[in-house]
Amino acid sequence: MNVRRLIASDAEAMYRLRLHALESDPKGFRESLEELRTVAVATYAERLGTNADDNFVLGAYDDQDSDAQKIIGMVGFYREQQLKCRHKGWIWGMFVVENHRGKRIGRALVTQAVANARKISGLRTIRLTVSTTQEAARKLYANCGFRVTGLEPQAMIVSGESIDEEQMMLDL
Repeated sequence: MNVRRLIASDAEAMYRLRLHALESDPKGFRESLEELRTVAVATYAERLGTNADDNFVLGAYDDQDSDAQKIIGMVGFYREQQLKCRHKGWIWGMFVVENHRGKRIGRALVTQAVANARKISGLRTIRLTVSTTQEAARKLYANCGFRVTGLEPQAMIVSGESIDEEQMMLDL
């Protein structure tokens, strides 16, 4: 497996993976399919092309796959930009394709995102939210050192169902 930072030329592959994630697991993400479809692939390319150290997306690729260019997992990170909040960064969009789960790909993505974030001057904490329906993701984050700091009841309504979210953080 290869984990690397995504660049502008990866935008279409990232978009397809994000589309798959939202289709296959709508309870796991705040963004809806309808919202994603309003964003052009070119917008993703622009975002990925910034090369900012404090705003990035990592992708995982299976070196054993006949199509080694096919992205099988992703995780995003961004640093808050307001002066009073620049000590905080956020993990977002974590997803691993179903047939590649259980192979420590998610752990590799989160570990690399945290390692990259640790290099950011002045960053003190990494935060994330995770749906309480996502047991494997919650366990992964806990195993990576994140701790629960709160619960937001009814954080999302998906197909009429209330979904709670846990807030988690990792002190750097």
